[in-house]
Amino acid sequence: MARLFQRIDLVELLLMAFGAAERPPLRQRIDAPDGRELLVMPAISDRFAGVKILTITPENAGTGRPSIQGLFTLFDLATGVPLATIDADALTGHRTAAVSAAAASRLARPDAARLTLLGAGHLIPYLAAAHASVRPIGQVRVWARNVERCRQAVEQVRKRLPGIEIEVAADLEAAVGWGDIVCSATRTTQPLIHGRWLRAGMHVDLVGGYRPDMREIDDDGIARCRIFVDTREGALAEAGDLIAPMRDGVITPDAILGDLATLASHAGQRRDGQEITLFKSVGTATADLLAAGAAWETYRASAPPSAEAAAGRG
Repeated sequence: MARLFQRIDLVELLLMAFGAAERPPLRQRIDAPDGRELLVMPAISDRFAGVKILTITPENAGTGRPSIQGLFTLFDLATGVPLATIDADALTGHRTAAVSAAAASRLARPDAARLTLLGAGHLIPYLAAAHASVRPIGQVRVWARNVERCRQAVEQVRKRLPGIEIEVAADLEAAVGWGDIVCSATRTTQPLIHGRWLRAGMHVDLVGGYRPDMREIDDDGIARCRIFVDTREGALAEAGDLIAPMRDGVITPDAILGDLATLASHAGQRRDGQEITLFKSVGTATADLLAAGAAWETYRASAPPSAEAAAGRG
């Protein structure tokens, strides 16, 4: 499945299709008392319907078992036939990174060459490769609280980006200040990025937080940035990086200047080389469905008729 997604230009697909895509309902989340979660994300388009079901088990970190596991089921909308069941790990990794890269293609400086990655989870290699596909990344620094997991993440990034200088970052403040693009993919509830560390011309990509209690950047950082989101509805309901500053009067909802559809249409983009831009994503089922539909079409175009028929009966 991973090889199938690699044959698709998901960044270009999202920029071409996102503006006209149907807006899905907000993600449904069921919380267990011990911190585990069940997430359900349905979506529909003119040709396909689909639903992603995820379990989140934070205790799996460091055990060799993924913290996020799940499946995406794709249906033919005209007939109701289930077409495919897709591993949610690969789907989520590729589509999340593609969303970030699509935003960076509009918001990061064209000469952005230094990428800072915060976190050591499964998204880090995907994000590194996607950002490098839209900007001339020549150096990468990876920071995480767990040094051993950080080293493992660096090795995974090296496999995706051979020939690029990739190192473990020992100091968080220095790593943030160094990057032209700072991409954070963590589950932290205490901000890692502080506004006083940001410098003119940076682009900040916040991927990790998907609940109101999660924050990757502080109030000062939010106040200094021009802000864009993947979907306005999702961000206002789930993004703690925005909800908390709004609650405290640091910003208003008008501070959100646009979403991915806005960026896709070129209505929102970087104005000059000095401003600090920020893109906040919480995840949208629209991107899941676009990616899954493209993967199915790619598979169908290359699969023998017998395999396609078997998958269609699936």
